[in-house]
Amino acid sequence: MRAQGSGRVVNVASVLGLIPAPFMAVYAATKHAVEGYAESVDHELREHGVRMLLVEPAYTSTSFEASSQAPDSPLPIYTAQREIARDVLATAVRNADDPAVVAKVIVAAATDAKPKLRYTAGSMAARVSALRRIVPSRAFDKQIRKLSRLVG
Repeated sequence: MRAQGSGRVVNVASVLGLIPAPFMAVYAATKHAVEGYAESVDHELREHGVRMLLVEPAYTSTSFEASSQAPDSPLPIYTAQREIARDVLATAVRNADDPAVVAKVIVAAATDAKPKLRYTAGSMAARVSALRRIVPSRAFDKQIRKLSRLVG
């Protein structure tokens, strides 16, 4: 791509790369890593006509929650809250965007005449991304805890 002076690398991240995800820390950390990697490398490649782009969906209607790995050694103190988190995730995935929504955004990112770094996929992703930028941290944190049904 550098040799030809053009190209795009489309990375599928997640809004969980922008927000916390209680009981999904490893997944959220990988998405935060994808965000940081793509944003950093985009600066390195841009002068060569190559762009690193991020597609950021929210929950997508897949079997994600069914394929999620349980911890190797779960701590009993978190059992009840972990069950709530599984229920919250299952409900979110059941009501999520169709994978075709994400696919269309990937195609749009790959073909956009003036590519931008981030593309949200779906209305929920767009709302969450915007709210993360404009809502004060304390209020955002409170909403995450409420939606995750966390105490305190």
